[in-house]
Amino acid sequence: MKGFAREDPWLSLCGLNCGLCPMKLGGHCGGCGRGNQSCKIARCSMERPEQVEYCFQCGSFPCEKYVGIDRYDSFITHQNRMADLARAKKMGPAAYGREQEERAAILDHLLAEYNDGRRKTLYCVGVNLLPLPVLRELMAQLEREAGEKPLKEKAIYAAKLFQNAGESCRIELKLRKKQ
Repeated sequence: MKGFAREDPWLSLCGLNCGLCPMKLGGHCGGCGRGNQSCKIARCSMERPEQVEYCFQCGSFPCEKYVGIDRYDSFITHQNRMADLARAKKMGPAAYGREQEERAAILDHLLAEYNDGRRKTLYCVGVNLLPLPVLRELMAQLEREAGEKPLKEKAIYAAKLFQNAGESCRIELKLRKKQ
């Protein structure tokens, strides 16, 4: 959106984890405040006397713009948006950003070593939604057990581990699309 700029590359104004988005990873979007498309929430921030970096900094948050906003996902999951904003507010954006950097490193490794061309969405959703300690254990298990297997076998094994972890955490690791 013209004239809208932000410093944080990891968490958007509205709470999406931009650094873990397949559109950003693919070079199709710079992230929130870095070449994104028109956005009613960004416009709201720009119209305020003091532009806020995160919606939780606004005295009107959550406002009517959030009603029904998380019912469906786009190319990134929206499922934890409000919880992620609350977490960033509680721990501070810098600490939250460090966690996101760790998640991004995990995602980069998954895409480089365990993606047979069919797992990008699963990995992006899983890295967004699964708790960080669970992700760390999954990665350790993958490194121990997938080893030198061919890529296709490694990808199938990694996908199975992610699906099992999702079931254990009662998290469905897929995007919720509008019917």
